[in-house]
Amino acid sequence: MPEPITQTEYWNGDVGTRWADMQAELDRVFAPLTNALIEGAGPRPGERVLDIGCGCGETALMAAARAGSGGAVTAVDVSRPMLARARARPATGAPIAWIEADAQTHPFAPEHDLALSRFGVMFFEDSRAAFANIRRALRPGGRLTVLCWRALAENPWVSVPRDAVLSVVPEPPPSPPGGPGPFRFADGGALVALLGQAGFAAPAVAPVDRSLEIGADAAEAARFSATVGPIAGLLREIADPLTRERALTALREAMPAQGPVHLGAACWLATAVNPG
Repeated sequence: MPEPITQTEYWNGDVGTRWADMQAELDRVFAPLTNALIEGAGPRPGERVLDIGCGCGETALMAAARAGSGGAVTAVDVSRPMLARARARPATGAPIAWIEADAQTHPFAPEHDLALSRFGVMFFEDSRAAFANIRRALRPGGRLTVLCWRALAENPWVSVPRDAVLSVVPEPPPSPPGGPGPFRFADGGALVALLGQAGFAAPAVAPVDRSLEIGADAAEAARFSATVGPIAGLLREIADPLTRERALTALREAMPAQGPVHLGAACWLATAVNPG
C-alpha cells in the first residue's frame, strides 16, 4: 500500500497548479469571506503582518494595502505554483516577502503585530505545534485572526455538489479524525481549546455565514465545484469515464436551472492574542 502524500506534495502537485490557474475565480467566489477575515483582523498602518498559507496572495495583498508603506507583510505557503502566481500579481502599500516554507516549523522572527490566515491553518500535520510556532512569530500583544470552515453539513457550497456525486458513486471512507483537511476545525470549542494549549490568550471563535456565488449559471457552478475544493478530489478518483460523466451530469442537475448559483458557506473567525 503506497504511503499517503504529504501536504507539501499535495499542494505542489496538480491541485496547487489548478488553484493557481483559477486564482481570479477563487478570489471572486470567496470574496465575501475574505472581506470578513480582513475586517476581523483589522491590519493597521505601519503593522508587520504574517499571512499563513497565503496561497495565490489575495489576503497578503489586501493586508499590504492596509498596512501601507510603513508596514511589512510576510506571506508563507508550501505551494510553489500558488506562490509563483502570488509573486506575479501587482501590489501596493507594504512590501511583501513571499516565502516558500511550512509555517509549522519555519523560524519566524518574533516581530509580527498580526498573523492572519484564510483557510490555511487546517492542513498542518501537528496543529498544536503549528499554532505555538505562529504564536512565537508574534510580538507580545500580537493578534491572531484565522478563518476556517465549520461542519460540512453547514456548507451547502460543498455538500450540495458532494451529495450529487455520491448519488452515482459510493461514499469514500472517512478521513482519520484530527488529520489535515478542510473541516478539521468544525468544532469551534475544540479550536478554542487548541489555541489555549498553544499558549495564546483570549482565544475565541465567532460564526461567519455568507452566500457564495459559485457560478453565473449551472454549468459554470458545476465546473467550479468539479475543479476545486473537496468535491474535486472525489471526482478525480472515478476511474471509469462513463461513471465520471454520470457524476458530472448529476452535479450539473443539482444546480439551479436559471440565473447565478448562490450557495451558503459557514466559517469560524477565530481570534487570540500572544500574551508575551
